[in-house]
Amino acid sequence: MEIIIGKNAGFCYGVKNAVVNTEEQLKENKNIYCLGELVHNRQVVEKLENSGLKIVDKLADSKNKIIIRAHGTEKKTYEDAKKMNIEILDYTCPNVLKIHNIAKEFASKGYYIFLIGEKKHPETIGNISFCGENSFLIENENEIKEAINNFENSKLNKLLIITQTTFSLEKFNLYVDIIKNNLNENVELVVKNTICNATKIRQEETEQISKKVDFMIIVGGKNSSNTKKLFQIAKTNCKNSIIIETKEELNLEDIKNYKTIGIMAGASTPDYIIEDIYNTISNYIN
Repeated sequence: MEIIIGKNAGFCYGVKNAVVNTEEQLKENKNIYCLGELVHNRQVVEKLENSGLKIVDKLADSKNKIIIRAHGTEKKTYEDAKKMNIEILDYTCPNVLKIHNIAKEFASKGYYIFLIGEKKHPETIGNISFCGENSFLIENENEIKEAINNFENSKLNKLLIITQTTFSLEKFNLYVDIIKNNLNENVELVVKNTICNATKIRQEETEQISKKVDFMIIVGGKNSSNTKKLFQIAKTNCKNSIIIETKEELNLEDIKNYKTIGIMAGASTPDYIIEDIYNTISNYIN
């Protein structure tokens, strides 16, 4: 049996930065608060909680200092924290902060903004708050027509398209093409592909591996957007694909029947979990 592990599997820079900085804070203070889960990985969050991290849903529940998670937060959070005299430790992924800055810049220049992303994802909730009133959040293809109607009714002639960092590259390109084909010629259009490079590379590598293996394992949090997209890509190319969080979910009796196995992990999956899965399979078949 051959086991192929994606070279880009596991922590991306933004997640690693958030986790490492939080760990450093916990060395000095065993009562650190974080606004929502730091990253979308249950095992990582539980480990941090065991070290003293407190997950809260409201600023008021913190004690004068709070961590902003890797996915970022709404514009109002920063404003409220200042009013409440709460110190912010901002561990938002730099790629997400870049979207915030782009949105603010173009909104101030009179652009209408289309944000493509998942409406319930914490990153998207934060992103849209920086886009201003002249904006529309597009999650699926069916919403594009409504978005264009709203843009036309705004009487603006400048349009910016941006996207959630972990959105499907294939879908983003499709939506942009549809929008372009339905806009008036006089519209000044700016398209910024704000899908982070780590997400793009991970999706491309998942596609490559899943096309040449008999069985594909995607490792990551069940609530992780980027992990779900990797699974969707894998399933398209390899019908024998599964998504798991830890080695305990493996069906080893089933796996032994395959000749080639691919392993790819989401951006919030720590190396030790990937290694555990690889070692568990290797030890079972040898």
